[in-house]
Amino acid sequence: MKPITPSLSDVPETMLWTLHNRASEAARPDGCIRDPKCLEIYRAIDYDYERSFGRAEPSHGVRSQLCDARLREFLAEHPDGVIVNLGEGLETQRFRINAPQALWLSIDLPEAIAVRERFIQPDAQHLHIARSALDTAWFNAVPPGRAVFICAQGLFMYLREQDVAQLVSAMAARFPGAILMFDYLNRALSRRTLSARGWMKTRHYRTPPMPWGIDRDQLAPSFSRWIGQPVEVHNVTFLFPRGPLRWLIPLIEKTPLGHKMPGLCWLRLPGG
Repeated sequence: MKPITPSLSDVPETMLWTLHNRASEAARPDGCIRDPKCLEIYRAIDYDYERSFGRAEPSHGVRSQLCDARLREFLAEHPDGVIVNLGEGLETQRFRINAPQALWLSIDLPEAIAVRERFIQPDAQHLHIARSALDTAWFNAVPPGRAVFICAQGLFMYLREQDVAQLVSAMAARFPGAILMFDYLNRALSRRTLSARGWMKTRHYRTPPMPWGIDRDQLAPSFSRWIGQPVEVHNVTFLFPRGPLRWLIPLIEKTPLGHKMPGLCWLRLPGG
């Protein structure tokens, strides 16, 4: 594959950050994911990953592993389900999971889809929709009568709270019973990204603003209010594959500090 130099900025550029971290795990013999397609894409992009994002770490590989595990549970019950990936970027989940009866929808901004299609082609089973996740016209691509799994990895934190609330409310009304899985930022880190200095990931890269931050104990009350019905939010512990974080994070989650950490969770939209 001929190397390419992507022209990305702002939120779409973050797809290279997550690619950097996922590829580092996929390349390790003891990595938490096996993903040859991820490595192929990573090596084909002419970009100084470490200059922008620093040394790779496992977080995004772990996030993908955990989302894969929940999706496999969903597909075991609904092999012909619809999988909606919001803000998918260069995520290669479809290559890690064997789901011959499922329909996959990748929703992302036009500039992000353009880069994705340099490496990953859509087909009848894997559709690409070049529009913002907030543009609910993508709802019409979901066939009626099929179970739905919606995954938003690395998306909601870049939206305003009112936009997250409006999107979640609309999805609940349209897809009752669907699974929604997403990661979120805590309030402290969100405020840091909005400060005058911002969050400097390295001296060469400032992350985009992340206006939506929330603490874990506010997830269920917020989503219940937005949807208009009580919902139960299930925390998914980030279990790192090695090092001190493997035991430290589960320990912290059992303390009051656990509610102040960024996290990953899923919920079932009520009504199904």
